[in-house]
Amino acid sequence: MTAQAPSDRVNVPPRDRKGLRTGFTTGACAAAAAKAATRVLVRDELLRSIDTRLPNGTVASFALAQCTSAKSDSSARAVASVVKDAGDDPDCTHGAEIVAEVELAHAPGVELRGGSGVATVTKPGLGLDVGGPAINPVPRRNITEMVLEELAGSEWRGAIVTISVPGGEEMAKKTTNARLGLLGGISILGTSGVVKPFSTAAYRASVVQAIDVARARRIEELVLTTGGKSEAYAMKLHPSLPEEAFIQVGDFIGTGLRHCARRGARRAVVVGMIGKLSKMADGKMMTHAAGSEVNLNLLAELASEAGAEPGLAARIRTANTARHALELCAAEGFVGVTSLVCRRVTEHGRAHAGGDLQVDAYLVDFDGSLLGRYPPATGASPP
Repeated sequence: MTAQAPSDRVNVPPRDRKGLRTGFTTGACAAAAAKAATRVLVRDELLRSIDTRLPNGTVASFALAQCTSAKSDSSARAVASVVKDAGDDPDCTHGAEIVAEVELAHAPGVELRGGSGVATVTKPGLGLDVGGPAINPVPRRNITEMVLEELAGSEWRGAIVTISVPGGEEMAKKTTNARLGLLGGISILGTSGVVKPFSTAAYRASVVQAIDVARARRIEELVLTTGGKSEAYAMKLHPSLPEEAFIQVGDFIGTGLRHCARRGARRAVVVGMIGKLSKMADGKMMTHAAGSEVNLNLLAELASEAGAEPGLAARIRTANTARHALELCAAEGFVGVTSLVCRRVTEHGRAHAGGDLQVDAYLVDFDGSLLGRYPPATGASPP
């Protein structure tokens, strides 16, 4: 038997307070598809949509992209799928078809398997069994609960649920999955079931996860970078470190440093450019443009401390940006301020992280040139 959802039926997530459309997580879509496939088998009827309870407790309706079943004397299987709507979040899995194949069983319990396009866990530190499918704990629980909800009152006590994502391996190339040891596809994720557009919580969680993976591999020195470009430069500065040691923290330097300390790392090396590092030097551990401004007075004070002429310090105070301030210094051949910025970053970083974490800082130019560092290189004198 086969049923197809009508083409004009779509999942419509609500909007947030800014008017942006929220979306549904891959985990919510997987749970909806699994619930639908189970109902098809238990009730012997095909569906066009399914109502399911999200991990946050709310009920959402999902259109089904496909719904089929096949029964015999020895087995009963059904397949249902949901096309993920990520709302206004720029998610590489937006539009992905999340497929659940369900086979009913008389033995109690729900076994989750990963099919094509779902990553396999190959490294510890993620809270998932190595060798198993990358289906995170909350989606696992949600899928299991929704399947058991449909089995209640039937002759069946358990099920084998296989989640697959056509094209998932290609989608995963746009994520950090491979670095985390998640190979062959995407992860089935979500804590609430809802994707919030441009979610800071999701990014913060990815930073924590990356640190957990690195520490599970006993990597003692972690390099925290502010983005892809600074990470590429950091890798050239630290060629002996494994790829997992490099973590893009974005604006969440404070989160990164504290979690490094919490997980017992020996050293965290912060690598970035003047804009972000000048904010960190001012004690701002969340460096988003909307949440912090560059303190040009601080840069002028550090320049004076490093021996800048009063005229240069005055021009720095009225510079347009931190980069402009650096250009003013470069025009006069004055380089001492960069290492003092790094020194302040390490001081604030250690205070923010707590514990025994050693914090180093490297300031790189926009072409990757190393402009300053603290502590200074062995044998070098601080400015």
